[in-house]
Amino acid sequence: MMSDTDVAAWSALLRVHAALVPALDRELQNTCNLPLTWYDVLLELYHAPDRRLSMGELGQKAVVSRTRVSRVVEALGAAGLVTREGNPDDRRSAYATLTEAGRERFRAAAPVYMAGIKRHFTDLMTKGEARTVALALEKVLTQTR
Repeated sequence: MMSDTDVAAWSALLRVHAALVPALDRELQNTCNLPLTWYDVLLELYHAPDRRLSMGELGQKAVVSRTRVSRVVEALGAAGLVTREGNPDDRRSAYATLTEAGRERFRAAAPVYMAGIKRHFTDLMTKGEARTVALALEKVLTQTR
């Protein structure tokens, strides 16, 4: 049986996500001309070994849906921020690699993204609350993988 607390926790998560994702997207687009979906893919590639991931790995790591990852990588490729190259060992798969221009664009957008997270999210709670939220959500994530 679900309690009022269960419903309140779930509802709050959904409402915060629905409010903050568009706010961060607007800030990134207005300040850096970079959609949040692009930033998400650039972030994953920036932190990947050799700044490269297979499309399958990128689909698992990025927040955008797996079907959208391919379209985002195509758009990033057209903008010169990512290259897409075939896998010589498996013709059915491909790699996305961050270009130098993509790296520069990511680094320019990172302060805007981080400031948005602080202003809209973590500055609105204590350090202890932020730690509790992070730990609780990570716990949920590890159980759903």
